[in-house]
Amino acid sequence: MSMIETTLHDHVAVVTMNHGENRFSYEFMDAFHAALDHLEQKTDARVLVVASSHEKIWSNGIDLEWLAPRVMADPEEARTFPTRLTALYQRLLLFPMITIAAIGGHAFAGGAIMACAFDFRFMRTGRGFFCIPEVDIGIPLMPSMAALFEKAVPMYKFLEMQFTGLRLTAEEGQTHHVIHQACPPEQLMSEVMAFAQKHKKERAILRTMKNVTFKEIVRVRDEDDPVYLAGGGTGLGG
Repeated sequence: MSMIETTLHDHVAVVTMNHGENRFSYEFMDAFHAALDHLEQKTDARVLVVASSHEKIWSNGIDLEWLAPRVMADPEEARTFPTRLTALYQRLLLFPMITIAAIGGHAFAGGAIMACAFDFRFMRTGRGFFCIPEVDIGIPLMPSMAALFEKAVPMYKFLEMQFTGLRLTAEEGQTHHVIHQACPPEQLMSEVMAFAQKHKKERAILRTMKNVTFKEIVRVRDEDDPVYLAGGGTGLGG
């Protein structure tokens, strides 16, 4: 089974993450980019849906067990890896299609941040939390990651989530307009696909709209952050 599997349903592309807990490594990110390349260059898809094959987890963020020894061997990886991760987030943010995160389980740390890059988030009820636990693991969010979270989460709830590690259920996420729709598990994909099938917008106008709407997020530069430069945290975002 490949890390990333892509299927087409009329104009809706479903990308399924098959990499266990879908933690970010270079190999996983490269596979993700390759899938996006294919959709953009080889298909006429108009909607992107990203789901997970894991029954409990959508994405658990960075693969710290993989990354830690790399940073120990080469401290420059503490800059290189976040830069590449941010590039994936921003590609999803600006992707020239309507994008939907079909969250079938936990979206933690970097996984929750990735979900914020999507235009819409649907999440199953009864299992899984939406959470950034960086305060508990001692890793501050990088500026670009905080900017993504602010785009999708109201400031009052973002502050509570960031400073306390609050875990949102799907229902709570919907109440606070973080989640577009909370769905019973057996209805998650059918609700996502029903929503996706309704929309077939031109890529060119979506590309222009996103470049305008999200220009301030894209302008945020992590390398200008004094905490990051001083080594006050790895800035890896979990």
